[in-house]
Amino acid sequence: MKTLNELWSRGREFLNVKYPIICGAMTWISDSTLVSAVSNNGGLGALAAGNMDTELLEQEINKTTELTDNPFAVNLITIAPKYREHLELISSKKIPFVVFAGGIPSKDEMTLAKKSGAKVICFASAESLAKRLVKNGADALMLEGSEAGGHIGHVSLTILIQQVLFAIDSVPIFVAGGIGTGRIIPHLLLMGASGVQLGTRFVMTEECRVHPDFKKAFIRAQARDAIATPYVLSDLKVVPVRALKNKGMENFLHLQMDIVNQVRENKLTMQEAQLKVEEFWVGALRKAAKQGDIISGSLMSGQSVGLVKKVQPLKELIHELVSEAQDELGRIYLKLQ
Repeated sequence: MKTLNELWSRGREFLNVKYPIICGAMTWISDSTLVSAVSNNGGLGALAAGNMDTELLEQEINKTTELTDNPFAVNLITIAPKYREHLELISSKKIPFVVFAGGIPSKDEMTLAKKSGAKVICFASAESLAKRLVKNGADALMLEGSEAGGHIGHVSLTILIQQVLFAIDSVPIFVAGGIGTGRIIPHLLLMGASGVQLGTRFVMTEECRVHPDFKKAFIRAQARDAIATPYVLSDLKVVPVRALKNKGMENFLHLQMDIVNQVRENKLTMQEAQLKVEEFWVGALRKAAKQGDIISGSLMSGQSVGLVKKVQPLKELIHELVSEAQDELGRIYLKLQ
């Protein structure tokens, strides 16, 4: 009978943490305070670069290193306007882990990220892409199902597990999307995962410095309230976003239609159109997370929001997840006898 530590030993060793539980990078939310708190309590915090000014990102990295001696990651958005600046900054810093999100990094970009000794984690949404990323230098993969919050792919974690996790064993694979309790963790580990990533649950910690109304909205919400934005025009290649349904979500639909018309009338290039979309989300999320505008701001959250019941200290959350995982593993072995 394997213990929990044995089941997730590959993830622990790769991340060099006590618990291979990652706090996903959330723009305007995953700052140095939250990231360092996660790392100080045995997990791995991921600093969200988003479209942050490069100087501010450097300050946040420096603050994080002051607040924790443990490993942490920096998440880079490949479609962000300041992405190249962020990448150049990362290459000059001693960052333990770099997570590429939002798009597919090139081999040269991964090499640059590794320049200072960082390990690279990439998101993969299909077996062929996963193999290409590993070939190009990815040290680990992240499978994030569409149940997750914020920018998402189109495929659920259940399918990604069968498509990628069951097919690739050459690098550690972490899974995300809809994970809200510790009970699900041993099941994912037994299927081959090296660890897990959560976002929504970490928003509901005392160390997370979002506006109190943002957290209250999460407590009131049900899983079905976290919806994904639909496409208006496939050529626009808008990455869908999952958030709580509100006026801000409706505003985005109107924005998409306006942008589509401007593209068709050659008033905007496709690149300019995509930038306007990202600018909307960055601003809308800030309005909600920092200013407490839960009506017209963006309440990005995963479907696991339906499992959120309270705000709690981060240390308590980690302990709860691990205890639930250990108890569930015991139940699994009893069923197998």
